[in-house]
Amino acid sequence: MPSLTLEQANQIIAGALARSKASGFKPMGVAVLDDAGHLKAFAREDGASMFRFEVAQGKAWGAVGMGASSRALMQRAKDNPNFFVSLAATSGGRFLPQTGAVLIKDAAGQVLGAVGASGGTGDEDEAICIAGVESAGLSAG
Repeated sequence: MPSLTLEQANQIIAGALARSKASGFKPMGVAVLDDAGHLKAFAREDGASMFRFEVAQGKAWGAVGMGASSRALMQRAKDNPNFFVSLAATSGGRFLPQTGAVLIKDAAGQVLGAVGASGGTGDEDEAICIAGVESAGLSAG
């Protein structure tokens, strides 16, 4: 079974932060989790505000746990808010269905993990996650 390597996780972060810098976004935090939701790598840019780690990890944790991007989860939460409030409570607040995380998939479509970002708007966070995944030669989902 393929797994996400530390080298790939670090490349995802480097690619995400390069995209953020090129786009002129605020300082970011980027968390990469493996397919079991365990932290593989994290970086917080100089000047990034508080909670960047917790928010980035919560977005990615929800994505990998539910098998969908955090954007899709946010949409689902609008249709079934009680379920998603229950998920957040059950997970001790670790589950965060807000735009800014995507799944990391290999060429065969196997989920290897998820990456989440925090520091900009949800759209900015999501864009740098996608750029990071693609910079590692993987697919974002």
